[in-house]
Amino acid sequence: MSTAMEARVVTIATELDIVRVRQTVRDIAVRGRFSLVEQTKLVTAASELARNALVHGGGGEVSVSAEPAGPGVRVRLVFVDHGPGIADLDQALTDGFTTGSGLGLGLGGARRLVDEFHIESTPGRGTTVTISSTSGGVVR
Repeated sequence: MSTAMEARVVTIATELDIVRVRQTVRDIAVRGRFSLVEQTKLVTAASELARNALVHGGGGEVSVSAEPAGPGVRVRLVFVDHGPGIADLDQALTDGFTTGSGLGLGLGGARRLVDEFHIESTPGRGTTVTISSTSGGVVR
C-alpha cells in the first residue's frame, strides 16, 4: 500500500461503542498483518482508552487509520473527548492511581502496550490521546 487508508471514526457514547472500537481496531490490525500478540496489545490499549473516554470524558470519538511504515504498517488511533480533562497527567499515568473503583492501570497500561503514546488534556476542555503501533505486514 502506498498511501494511508481512509480513517475510520467511531463515536464513543455507550458501552456497545467500546465493542465497536475493539472490532474496528482488530480489523485494521488484521489487515495490517499484525501478529496475534500485537493485535491483542493494540486492541487492549484501544479498549482501555475508549472506556476512559466514555466513563471519565462523557463520551467522545476515536479516529483509526493505517499507513505504510518502512516494511510494515503503522496503525494510529486518536481518542478525543470534551469532558472535564485531567488536572494532573503525571498522577493519572501512575500505576495504581484511580478516580473510581478500577485498578488504576488504564492510561499507564495503555501506554506500555503501544509503540507511541501522547496525551494532551486541559481541565474543563477535554483530553486527546494519540497512540500508534507498527508491525511488519502490508495493508490490503
